[in-house]
Amino acid sequence: MDPTALAAARTHAREWVASLRRELDALADQQALTSHDDEHDPEGVTIAVQRAQLQGLLAAAERECGDLDRAADRMADGDYGRCSVCGGPIAPERLEALPAADTCISCASDPRRRRRR
Repeated sequence: MDPTALAAARTHAREWVASLRRELDALADQQALTSHDDEHDPEGVTIAVQRAQLQGLLAAAERECGDLDRAADRMADGDYGRCSVCGGPIAPERLEALPAADTCISCASDPRRRRRR
């Protein structure tokens, strides 16, 4: 993966985080303005469920941002594309699909190798 594509992936992840934070803020505002008991509302998903879903998505997006930031650090250090477990190359197809990948497919598939990290 070239630096431009990695930078684009990082930008996309940051935008995803910002969007989810705005959704959570909007949901909090909505909850503050409502006075009914949504826990027993037969019309749909409760605000608490929506909040939990958004918080889960936000946690995933923040992890992705961190993973991509570490990938950018590896790129700057010249280690991007090398497996952090065995030191071998990470397939370009894997990096294209998962730009933050820091293990080759063999090491990622072997639970004994993953524990060494």
